[in-house]
Amino acid sequence: MLNELAAEAKKNYYEWIIDKKKLGVLSRDERLLNFMTQSAEIRYTNGAGKINAYYKVKAAIGNIQNMQLVLENDIKQKRIVLNTLMNRDKSVEFDIDTVFAIKNYLTVAFDSTSFINTRSDIKAIQQDIQVNYLQQNVEAAKLKPEFGVRFEHMFGFGGLPMQYSLLGTMKIPMAKWSSRASKANIESLKWKVESLNQQKQVILNEATGIAYSIRGDMELKKKQIRLFDESIIPALQKNFQTLQLAYEQNTEELFTLFDAWESLNMIQLEYLQQLQDLLILQTKFEKTLEIK
Repeated sequence: MLNELAAEAKKNYYEWIIDKKKLGVLSRDERLLNFMTQSAEIRYTNGAGKINAYYKVKAAIGNIQNMQLVLENDIKQKRIVLNTLMNRDKSVEFDIDTVFAIKNYLTVAFDSTSFINTRSDIKAIQQDIQVNYLQQNVEAAKLKPEFGVRFEHMFGFGGLPMQYSLLGTMKIPMAKWSSRASKANIESLKWKVESLNQQKQVILNEATGIAYSIRGDMELKKKQIRLFDESIIPALQKNFQTLQLAYEQNTEELFTLFDAWESLNMIQLEYLQQLQDLLILQTKFEKTLEIK
């Protein structure tokens, strides 16, 4: 349960970070679009520009404001969830540190020993197996003779001598039904141990498969994010900056500049979504291996 709650806290924390980053992108975009509309209004008033893309820009501003409302509400929901997980008043206002780390788990080995040492559910099964072995020993002890010694003494009064008694006892299991019951219990416990070992193996196989699958997805996301960082976003930024300069010099139309902005905006938000997906995969990986 603690592992589940920790994973839930990480998930909401990372999603909150990405929401804040998206709000930052949308705020910059809103300023750019306001500049476009103001510039288009001035040009149209002076007869130096067309109004054909003006309303598309105005609609885009409205769409951005709508997305901002959705993200701000989402952040409020994350705050409530984290307050709940911290056992605090749900209305407590707080902000988060947006520093995060993309971790490298490429060298992490997935063997039985590591899972047995880290997975709490496997540890619990191991304890159940140990208890069953002890119960088998108890049942086996019932099939053996029991020996006992009893020693007593009593003070003598009125000149009577001290009195001592020593009693040795031996109890031999004679009833066949008692013996059969103990043997049946031992056999049942052996099968229970076998069942628990099979259950442990199923969890190990499932956890190993999930861990390898998640790690593969994480490495793919890292490569995609690297492409966004190093190639796609810089190229679209340069394209937009070039067209923005041309627009300011009256050599480009508003719809061309808006189209360049729209492509850049879409890719920037897609990049942040890919980053969020990577952080959620990282959380799932840490949950599977119970990495604190």
